Amino acid sequence: MTEKAHLREVGLRDGLQMVKTILTPQQKLEWCRREAAAGVGEIEVTSFVPAKVVPQFADAAEVAAGALQLGGFTVSALVPNLKGAERAFAIGVSKINYVLSASEEHNLANVRRSTAESIEDFRRIVALRNERAPDARVGCGIATAFGCTIAGAVPERRVVEIAATLAELGADEIVIPDTVGYGHPGQVRSLMRAVMTAVGDVPVACHFHDTRGLGLANVTAALEVGVRAFDASLGGLGGCPFAPGATGNIDSEDTVFLLESLGFDTGIDIEALVDLRRTVESWLPGERFCGAVARAGLPRTYRPAAEVT
Repeated sequence: MTEKAHLREVGLRDGLQMVKTILTPQQKLEWCRREAAAGVGEIEVTSFVPAKVVPQFADAAEVAAGALQLGGFTVSALVPNLKGAERAFAIGVSKINYVLSASEEHNLANVRRSTAESIEDFRRIVALRNERAPDARVGCGIATAFGCTIAGAVPERRVVEIAATLAELGADEIVIPDTVGYGHPGQVRSLMRAVMTAVGDVPVACHFHDTRGLGLANVTAALEVGVRAFDASLGGLGGCPFAPGATGNIDSEDTVFLLESLGFDTGIDIEALVDLRRTVESWLPGERFCGAVARAGLPRTYRPAAEVT
């Protein structure tokens, strides 16, 4: 059987957090519906952050509830703290994704507390899940795992130690992001091997940015050491406010094309993603969209991995 690879769409959260245009709940839910119809199995639909911090997500509760009604995919949402987790659990979100930074300086700038304090908050979130929403899953991302625009180098051992702690606390998934686009394939292979060894059976995913053009090369490097789950954003939307000039996330369409071309079955219809991308481009005038498949099209020789015998 063809080996599976999984893509989580983060455009509705990471992609929208920095754009100028605020989409309506109806537009966001159409995006969800069409991504699910294209075969995307998990969509990070929103972020439960205060509306005064990110006005784009003032409709978080409405969008999350609407996405749950659509069905057919895992509805996940980012939460920055225990209060955000309480809101997400109350609505019935299937999976929450918490994030903290391996870089102390980045964590203080991003959420105004130490990394140790964020780890303790994660402990409380897991306890809250166990009490109120035992069927929900809790993932945690370790931001700046490959380096930080504020602190510079982040030691591999620090990332591995944090990952092991999160696994012990009950994380259902650990995500390793290249938040500011510093990572390269050699670093990816080394860090991902170490993290996967440290966390045992806990699933590990990668979240790469294409800031310096190495996003898909880093996906390939992660695949080589056994990673089979990746975050990506439609049209490469998104980025980090602490990485000036960043070009955003790896592009969902190109990432699926890479995975399928390498023989991994994603179950995703690339042409349906490209059609959706054109719609989203019309909603977000003036925003920068990246990716090569949408520009050049699929090659005549392309066949989804599931069809290759």
